[in-house]
Amino acid sequence: MNYAGFLKKLHFPDGFVPPSRLAHRDLVATAITRADLADDVQGINASLDLIPKTRGGRWPTGPVTEEENYVDLVWHECEFRDGKSLTYVVRDTTGVYLGCCYLYPLGSRTPLDEHLLDYDVDVSWWVTPGAYDAGLYTQLHDALRTWLAREFPFWNPHFSNRELIP
Repeated sequence: MNYAGFLKKLHFPDGFVPPSRLAHRDLVATAITRADLADDVQGINASLDLIPKTRGGRWPTGPVTEEENYVDLVWHECEFRDGKSLTYVVRDTTGVYLGCCYLYPLGSRTPLDEHLLDYDVDVSWWVTPGAYDAGLYTQLHDALRTWLAREFPFWNPHFSNRELIP
């Protein structure tokens, strides 16, 4: 069967509320909001070459403006509120912006196929060039594994980044 075009929604048990803040070692992830706009625009625009290399995908297609990114952030807020997808901004413990991580339904970022039916969430992330050079891309991958195991009801995550860490 051809599953392209279908979504496998995120499934949460009754009463589960996705955490709005996660911490692991020196990394802190919080549900992204429009309050993150300036840092997010600056981080995305500084990472235009790195995001496709590590995260892959069709985004970003070029520099983003505050106006268009504001719309994206409001969309992420609504998706988080409704449990349709979860987007987190990642900072260090001093508040320095490092990048973002995403928990998406399968089929929204990566086309759904028979192989992906066994997974329950599509996980991706990116960090700024400075964070990448400091080894934080790998640390964020480790943090995501920890958070998924401890804080979420996902049992089989699919890490869809182009550059994966074993």
